[in-house]
Amino acid sequence: MEILFYRYNSICEPDILQVFTNFGITVHTEELEMHNKQASPRECAERVSGWILNHSLAFVFSVNFFPAVSYTCEKWKVPYVCWSVDSPVPELFSNALKNTYNRIFLFDKAQYDSFSPVNPERIFYLPLATNVKRWEKVILDMTEEDYAAYGADVSFVGSLYTEKCKYDTLTLSEHTRGFVDGLMEAQLKVFGCNFIPETLTDAVIREISEADAAFYQSDDVYADMTRYLVAHQYIGMKLAAVERERTLNRLANHFSVTLYTRSDTSRLPSVHSKGGVSTLTEMPKVFQASKINLNMTMRPIETGLSLRIWDILGCGGFLLTNYQAEIPDYFEIGRDLETYESLEELEEKVHYYLSHEEERVEIAINGYEKVANYHTYETRLAQMIKVLTEKI
Repeated sequence: MEILFYRYNSICEPDILQVFTNFGITVHTEELEMHNKQASPRECAERVSGWILNHSLAFVFSVNFFPAVSYTCEKWKVPYVCWSVDSPVPELFSNALKNTYNRIFLFDKAQYDSFSPVNPERIFYLPLATNVKRWEKVILDMTEEDYAAYGADVSFVGSLYTEKCKYDTLTLSEHTRGFVDGLMEAQLKVFGCNFIPETLTDAVIREISEADAAFYQSDDVYADMTRYLVAHQYIGMKLAAVERERTLNRLANHFSVTLYTRSDTSRLPSVHSKGGVSTLTEMPKVFQASKINLNMTMRPIETGLSLRIWDILGCGGFLLTNYQAEIPDYFEIGRDLETYESLEELEEKVHYYLSHEEERVEIAINGYEKVANYHTYETRLAQMIKVLTEKI
């Protein structure tokens, strides 16, 4: 079997490519967008067409949805398989989502529920996974010096989203700023449910969308995506920035908190900021050596489990994460990982698990075993291929 892997440099791509290869699949790669982020849809279509015309491909694959690839596959009647690993994804509003040769896999059930009615026979739900074997190679070689260097009471690895927050650059009325601030304060008190999209008024949506000259526009859409973009790309990113700053500062008032990020940390005076870490070689050492690994899922991921959850567990780290509706589908809270639904509960659980090492270590081991046995890329891609054999 031959496939084409259309790449753009997602951190998930190497793991998926390796598993396809291990399955005995011949994988060709098209790397246009790895080297040219401004590549046009026409360039994309020409490259993919060339591969299709010169090879007998079972399907074309990509991480996340590329309308130009979908249209090209539709033209040549070759299945297009993609696995969406992000949210929000504006490209899912493209008319290309309706194409008959699509086989689209979405990792968030809320995302799936929203988009699957557009093409119900060709859109599927598939949660994310992790590469336990790759993490093991790093962790088994860790030295005492590594544990000392990367160890922490509480650690967080990730962006603060301040540099990605378009909302802060907008000129808005006092009324709209006040409305959004109030809405965010209310949302910050609720975990497991994102009510911002349905609560926004038409006037607020219009003002925010018109305030950004670079607001995402496309003529190739099956529905108006303005509400979706305002809620997720503007307010959702701002909410993530506020939540991460507030949470880390609050914890740092009572505990030793270490942050690994390339974002500006000037507003986190009591947090031990250590800059960014290499995803493949340093991040697993942080997860393994830290007593508590904190995860804060950005609100545009409404019910699903972010890649960070799977990776922390896959590295044998103890995970304390905000509650997400899909967590009980895969893990037993208090046995495989821990969750919180308020900052008060977060503080209480940090205090508890820092003083109950044996219980903390047991939970970390349980979480690792659960992921290693049931949630690797091998397992997930086997599930995907099973669906493809039934649907292609």
